[in-house]
Amino acid sequence: MRKAGEKRKTKETDIAISVNLDSDGESSVDTGIPFFDHMLLSFAKHAGIELSITADGDIEIDFHHTVEDTGIVLGKAVKKALGDKAGINRFADATVPLDEALSRAVLDISGRAFLSYNVDFKQADDGSRVNPYIFEEFFRAFVTSAELTLHIDNIRGNNSHHIIESIFKAFARAFRIAIELTGKDIPSTKGAL
Repeated sequence: MRKAGEKRKTKETDIAISVNLDSDGESSVDTGIPFFDHMLLSFAKHAGIELSITADGDIEIDFHHTVEDTGIVLGKAVKKALGDKAGINRFADATVPLDEALSRAVLDISGRAFLSYNVDFKQADDGSRVNPYIFEEFFRAFVTSAELTLHIDNIRGNNSHHIIESIFKAFARAFRIAIELTGKDIPSTKGAL
């Protein structure tokens, strides 16, 4: 099974994450930020993976450190769980709606970190107490640590909650396809990813 765990402790956060890419078992997430927990559980569900996250951060100051550091630790755990990446699909894309919002994620598990994040919010406050712009930092931290290329485009939408949730679900569906084992070889002419 492709599974791994990672921890990170700083003066701002204390985070432990385990991931099992070959199980869609019960996931648990507790970051102290209910909306972020909801997005991470949605990611696990739609990616078809098992995820355990505990994060204790300085959320009394703001949510930035917890959100970004969770991306760092999750990215490291995913990279470790993928191993040499032999047999994976590598490339995938998904477009997912949530009511009026429509978002697309295009993924390459390339061994090269790059994020293209094309998302604008017409309404920044959706009642979740989370600045929607903070999620770009989560995805940037994730792709940097996991060493993958991710393009996220919000095609349309008005409600920031719907936009963010459609982004996480599109990313999850693309991730699910990209990590699927369909062969034995490393999917690269270089022989390594």
